[in-house]
Amino acid sequence: MADTRLHWGAEALWEALEPLLPGLSVEVVASLPSTNTTLIERARADHADVLDTEAAGVRRSVESSAFGRRSVDWQPCLLVAEEQTAGRGRLGRSWHAEPLASLSFSLALPLAPRDWSGLSLAVGLAIADALEPPQPGAAPRLLLKWPNDLWLRDAAGADGAPGRKLGGILIETVAAGARRLVVVGVGLNVAAPRGLRAAEASTGVAALQELDPAARPPQVLARLARPLVEALLRFEREGLAPCLAGYAARDLLRDLPVSTTRADAPEGTARGIADDGSLRLQTPAGELRLHSGEVSVRPRRPALAGRAAC
Repeated sequence: MADTRLHWGAEALWEALEPLLPGLSVEVVASLPSTNTTLIERARADHADVLDTEAAGVRRSVESSAFGRRSVDWQPCLLVAEEQTAGRGRLGRSWHAEPLASLSFSLALPLAPRDWSGLSLAVGLAIADALEPPQPGAAPRLLLKWPNDLWLRDAAGADGAPGRKLGGILIETVAAGARRLVVVGVGLNVAAPRGLRAAEASTGVAALQELDPAARPPQVLARLARPLVEALLRFEREGLAPCLAGYAARDLLRDLPVSTTRADAPEGTARGIADDGSLRLQTPAGELRLHSGEVSVRPRRPALAGRAAC
């Protein structure tokens, strides 16, 4: 039987990232319910006495069906699952990541920014810029849908829709005393999911292979991993401010009519993001600021929602 496992180069990833994240380990496993859930559960394990002892030693990289680390973990970790069977997205949405067709990973690291506002926007921008470097004078095809989705702009528009969903970001934190561990989960469609009908795949779900036919999950991860780590460390130092111009250039919703789940503002027109990462929504009653976690915002145009989460 042919070997269908992907080859991720975990050691090379570790060598590229460990200078930025001392103590990092990189793990690749065949299947998990959720990479985010796994790292959150490790951090919440009630064994704080081993966190800074020799018992907390790790293997720096591993590609196997079993984990290479202890069950208790507050050190940086990049955890990749070729298949996710119970992936989670924002507001409890679920997503099943298909082997070979998806990239699903979570990165856990201690982080202490002065202000957490807009972290998902900074993460999305780092991923988009890594996968499609900005070209002066050219309109980007990778767009960011507030607050945590990546979309692909269609080359010639589809039924007036602004694009199709390519991936999603899920950010969670765990606190222990004065410490806080952030878990950044990313799910990206690399190839068109096999479980969708052709019509659905052509109108609602985007894949990176539309931009780069040679894209494969390991190569995509290698391309974006270091820019993602650098963006997180920069966010810790400088906050969202360095990302505002870049985000504006990729803002999917800007000047579009949108619908929201907020009772006092069910509809409006998106006017970009504010300095704190909130969405500026123009309504008949004036401008409102919508914050991540309050609402689900969607373009009021016919577009299938896509499937990507963490």
